[in-house]
Amino acid sequence: MLAFKTTALLAAVALASGRPTNSNSPVQVYIMMGQSNMLGEGKISPATTNGTLEFAVQTEHKYPYLVDSKGNWTTSKTVRYVAVVGNGNQSFADVKHTHNEMMSVVGGSIGPELGIGWALDQYNTNPTMCLKSCIGNRALGWDFLPPGSPSFDYTDPTNASLVYTYAGYHESPLKWVKGTTPKPIGWMAGEQYDGDTNDAQMIMNNLTYYYPGQTDYEVAGFFWWQGDKDSYDTALSERYEQNLVNLIKTLRTQFKAPNAKFVTASLGQTKKGDTSNGGKILDAMLNVDGTSGKYPDFKGNVAAVYTHPLSMGGASNSHYGGNAETYMNVGQAMGAAMVGLLKGDQQ
Repeated sequence: MLAFKTTALLAAVALASGRPTNSNSPVQVYIMMGQSNMLGEGKISPATTNGTLEFAVQTEHKYPYLVDSKGNWTTSKTVRYVAVVGNGNQSFADVKHTHNEMMSVVGGSIGPELGIGWALDQYNTNPTMCLKSCIGNRALGWDFLPPGSPSFDYTDPTNASLVYTYAGYHESPLKWVKGTTPKPIGWMAGEQYDGDTNDAQMIMNNLTYYYPGQTDYEVAGFFWWQGDKDSYDTALSERYEQNLVNLIKTLRTQFKAPNAKFVTASLGQTKKGDTSNGGKILDAMLNVDGTSGKYPDFKGNVAAVYTHPLSMGGASNSHYGGNAETYMNVGQAMGAAMVGLLKGDQQ
């Protein structure tokens, strides 16, 4: 796993961002996916409450790049932030558009996008888009299962005679007793994957609306912060690494971006050495990191961020208590990891 000095990043981005956009370059799109961790529940206000963004900036004087000399929220000159929230089977016309503006502090809550966005802002002058397409309470092994994922059998650890078949892509339900006929429900494996990737593609297809003045784009990277729902099912937790590898490869193929970098982040409450389902998911993420050596083709282009030291308490299933610093810290680390991959720093 890459070790990044976020304090150095803070010093660098403190100077952001009066630079002109290099408008002749295609928009560098970074697609942000996951579940509620990525969606974000960090509270912005009130300024008098410890744990809000306003308190962190105004009282603790953290994240100085977020405010200008007059104390107003800064706005990036290069990074556009677009975010949509949709159920997997909704049409694009029905999904909720929550953001479409140059990166700044807007709305009532934040996710990791601010830390990510300002790291990318400082990295270069190219027009950039942080494109978030996700919704909460989704599992990689079920709702977000990538195309091509096969079904698999899993033996109940408490009853060796009970074997389940878990759904492959576009199968339903999640699981059924092996040898029986599955009875589909109103949802199928991969349905959220279909919706979120389609929504992201629709935004890029209408680029000029979402990034005025720009007509060309290329997908430069992916950010993934997820894992909570999979941790409640041992089979999905044990399958997480295989599904994550498939996700990385499938997203690159689908968006015609074979060289796009990929950054994943762990659940904040899970420590290294944990043997629970959450620990299995953490191990899966650390294994796909390009420095682990397990997947040689991921060297230099996939990074995992270990977030436990960055979390201010709480857990993913309670949205870290809404503590904005957790989302800022993780966002900064994910942004630094992406910049490190773009610069070729991963050894």
